[in-house]
Amino acid sequence: MTSEELDIAFKKAVQSINEHEEAFPADVLLRLYAYYKKATNSEDRPSGSNPLISAFKTNALFQTKDLSQDEAKQEYIDAVNQYFLYRK
Repeated sequence: MTSEELDIAFKKAVQSINEHEEAFPADVLLRLYAYYKKATNSEDRPSGSNPLISAFKTNALFQTKDLSQDEAKQEYIDAVNQYFLYRK
């Protein structure tokens, strides 16, 4: 897959998640959050009023520390495809 094809597939996966109206399981949300942050090279630290949620987000980000942006995009795409495949 070329870099351009990966970007298109990533944007399509993000759109499908944003348009989905049902609630996601917490573990899926954490994985998607971490892959998205890594894929978009976001340096923002997790913040919020709940320190436990921030800790889970920080841990999820830590688990993606060795991924490149392209690897994170592919992982995000794979996680989205897996979620929609097995939720039927």
